[in-house]
Amino acid sequence: MKALLSVASKFLFSVLVVFGVWALLVALLQPPSFMLPGPLEVIRAFPDNASFLLHHAGITASETIIGFALGVLCGSMLAVAVWLFPLAGRVVMPTILVTQALPVFAIAPVLVLWLGFGMSSKIVMTILVIFFTVTSTVYDGLRRLDPGLSDLARLYRVSRFQELIVFRLPAALPAFASGIRVAAVFAPIGAVVGEWAGAKGGLAFIMLQANARGNADVLFAAVILLALMVLAMRYAVEHLTRILVPWQVED
Repeated sequence: MKALLSVASKFLFSVLVVFGVWALLVALLQPPSFMLPGPLEVIRAFPDNASFLLHHAGITASETIIGFALGVLCGSMLAVAVWLFPLAGRVVMPTILVTQALPVFAIAPVLVLWLGFGMSSKIVMTILVIFFTVTSTVYDGLRRLDPGLSDLARLYRVSRFQELIVFRLPAALPAFASGIRVAAVFAPIGAVVGEWAGAKGGLAFIMLQANARGNADVLFAAVILLALMVLAMRYAVEHLTRILVPWQVED
């Protein structure tokens, strides 16, 4: 509870600073409301469009959570497979690296073309955005075993699979925790990029519609909801990793 209150107080202070600077810029520059609405206008947009915003935020949240879970699962499984079968890893890892060189904005329209405007293309986009991060961090964690434990495994002549279960996986948990912390930040962005290419709903759908109609207050409200979603994902995963890896020392 004490940690939660500390996080909440820091978050509230940051929000007040951002809104204060925002209000000051609007007061000094006095831009048209369709370009930069004031913070009070954006705040009023929330109750005026509450059901609309929450409905589409729920769509993006669903895509994010499902894509995050599947991306973490697939990335971890591939990292384990690559470590178990090094020869296959020499083929798979360069291929994955090449796919990461492609810009996500180039992949998103292709996914929409193949999978349609529903949630499937957004979930796959989210998986692709976080997949390499999870795979590379878990694989790196599996490779970096304490020399003493490695010698112990050789001394007892355990199989490669037994070495994985008994020694490698527990040793890789801190790397896994670091990987999913990063993935938690990028997962909502992956869902939004997918929606941007074409969608029937979601926060990016709101942004596109609001931008076309000049409703900057609704546009900014959607952006704020996306930011809150990223923070919520990060905090939830941070809490999860503390339970998963309680021995990891944090300064």
